Amino acid sequence: MSAFILSYVIRAFNQPIVVGYIIAGMVVAFILEYGVIDIGATSGLINIFSQLGIAFLLFIVGLHLNPRVIKEVGTSSLLIGLAQIVFTFAVGFLISFKLLGFNMITSAYIAIALAFSSTIIIMKLLSDKKKLDSLYGKISIGILIIQDLVAVAVLMFISSMSGEVSFGSFALKGLLSGGGLIIALFLIGFFILPRVVKNIAKNQELLFLFSICWCFVIAALFSYFGFSIEIGALVAGVVLSISPYSTEISSKIRPLRDFFLIIFFIILGLNLHISNIGSIIVNALILSLVVLIFKPFILMVFMAVFRYTRRTNFLLGTTMAQISEFSLIILALGVSVGHISGEVLSTLTLTGIITIGLSTYMIIYSEKFYQKVEKIVSIFERKKIKKEKRMRKKYDAILFGYNRMGFSILNSFKKMKKSCLVVDFNPDIIANLTKLRVPCVYGDAYDSELLRELPVEKTKLVISTIPDFETNILLMEAVRLENPDAILIVRAHQVKEAVELYKKGANYVLTPHFIGGEYVAKMINELKMNEGAYKAERKKHLKMLSERLKKSKRVFE
Repeated sequence: MSAFILSYVIRAFNQPIVVGYIIAGMVVAFILEYGVIDIGATSGLINIFSQLGIAFLLFIVGLHLNPRVIKEVGTSSLLIGLAQIVFTFAVGFLISFKLLGFNMITSAYIAIALAFSSTIIIMKLLSDKKKLDSLYGKISIGILIIQDLVAVAVLMFISSMSGEVSFGSFALKGLLSGGGLIIALFLIGFFILPRVVKNIAKNQELLFLFSICWCFVIAALFSYFGFSIEIGALVAGVVLSISPYSTEISSKIRPLRDFFLIIFFIILGLNLHISNIGSIIVNALILSLVVLIFKPFILMVFMAVFRYTRRTNFLLGTTMAQISEFSLIILALGVSVGHISGEVLSTLTLTGIITIGLSTYMIIYSEKFYQKVEKIVSIFERKKIKKEKRMRKKYDAILFGYNRMGFSILNSFKKMKKSCLVVDFNPDIIANLTKLRVPCVYGDAYDSELLRELPVEKTKLVISTIPDFETNILLMEAVRLENPDAILIVRAHQVKEAVELYKKGANYVLTPHFIGGEYVAKMINELKMNEGAYKAERKKHLKMLSERLKKSKRVFE
């Protein structure tokens, strides 16, 4: 009841509901501490629910950590993610050890907790803003994957030790018994599990039951060998992610995951006693500043090294400015094995509430925030990128955004033998287009300085496949100022945005979802129920997809 009421209030202020869960835990802790109401809760029962919640959470995370995904994160995401973890850890350790006076082990725990960002919060907010397919959204996801993999290693390290910290014991126990167990499970995952799951998947109820069974059997196996059940559940998920049924399994157990996730965050709030806030608030505020200021700073610095625009750098930095649920799980595990005190967990829980709360506003209003600090953050952009030479060559068309749509559009210009300039803010795409001798410019369509440098006044057609509404408005205004007669084609996700873009002067607005629906409806109307016609359409579509797949190996979509 506490979670529902507080989450309802929190949601009214555009905060993630998870903050409501944590505050609900604080309220319940107050009730238990001062005996306001006897709710009959025991510490043993609470700990059991906490462990189940963490196990389900990590099992779901594992299901999305397919080993093959490492190839897809990209070099920039890998290097930027690792650099951010190392530098944030270093600063967090120094501040905890030198300034706040914690011992070395506690400082190491705090530092690693500060280094991770929240997968749940970031994915939720980027999804709400429809930014998962944006450049900074894709890089954010890549960095989160790197962080999750590092977190897995950290959890393995901690769960292999109890009481005294000994690297030697970790090497013997963790690398031999833990490593051997993981190798054995992956061999089972590759050679035996697919056949078993294929047979089980014929019945949805059996698949659901098998998933839970697999999770807790592997968790119990890890517990038997002296590891925590949490790391066992995580490994169980990773092994099962190899299966082609991992997405279906994830959807099946999500309701259970959501329930125990609520319990987990409420229990985190229980660890943060209201009476203790006065003693930990100063430390929590100092650590929050590291997360809210230094972490975005280091990310923007390394993004600039990889030649991304200042806008992309800023949006990525503000997106990652919070601590992770993984951070709190690692700290809770540290408390359970006796490495750190409960007060440290309380301090970082409060830090989590502060950083998650503030970063939520930073993500939601990131575009408006960027407009106010654009000149200041220009230092996070390479000078070579910032100053482009004025282009005098005339192009028949300018294409903003070389993505899935841009690929097909550029091909159509080639067939018509019309010249087209591509503008994109992904340096990898520009590098590959340059190799193919496609006219291209690196830059952000939201940058008014770049728009003034482009030969817009001589162009007949301007196309934007960028889904961002504000960017398209700015682009249209800049083009109309230089070339009132240019044909403008822009993109929108929502009907309301499409109507507004038409009012602003767009000649045509791309609405992919609606166009796709219209195309299918037209195809059904023409082909009727003729099976042979659908086979011909299928053959034609497969040929187009194969062609595109070959070309996309040379150019990133």
